[in-house]
Amino acid sequence: MIDMNHFTPLSALLGGLLIGTGAVLLILFNGRIAGISGIVGGLLRPITGDVAWRAAFILGLLMAPLAFRLFASLPAIQIDAGYPLLIVAGLLVGIGTRYGAGCTSGHGVCGLSRLSTRSVIATLVFMGAGFVTVFVVKHLLGGL
Repeated sequence: MIDMNHFTPLSALLGGLLIGTGAVLLILFNGRIAGISGIVGGLLRPITGDVAWRAAFILGLLMAPLAFRLFASLPAIQIDAGYPLLIVAGLLVGIGTRYGAGCTSGHGVCGLSRLSTRSVIATLVFMGAGFVTVFVVKHLLGGL
């Protein structure tokens, strides 16, 4: 059921357009895929001449909420999970990005737009895993 009080199709559309535009500009001008795990991974194993654009990309991600604050108030942050669950979830996502050779942004945004078969399969797998995880945690384990 959609919570119509918090349904924000215009901001979601604008956000999607910004993400898509950023991904297109990165591949057009730099020949790189906007996959966050790959970009951060490249910063952890730096190669001469390959650090500046990665650092600028990550800095842009971190600065975006500050720029948003100039025009509107930030939404309240609410996390309905404890630290142990968040740590396990983060580790599982990290392991998944290594086994899947990419993350949701690399496969789900950039790979699908390029009609990459590998990205279609990866996206179906991580979305399916997410659906199953939510069902198990919320309905079988009582929400942890």
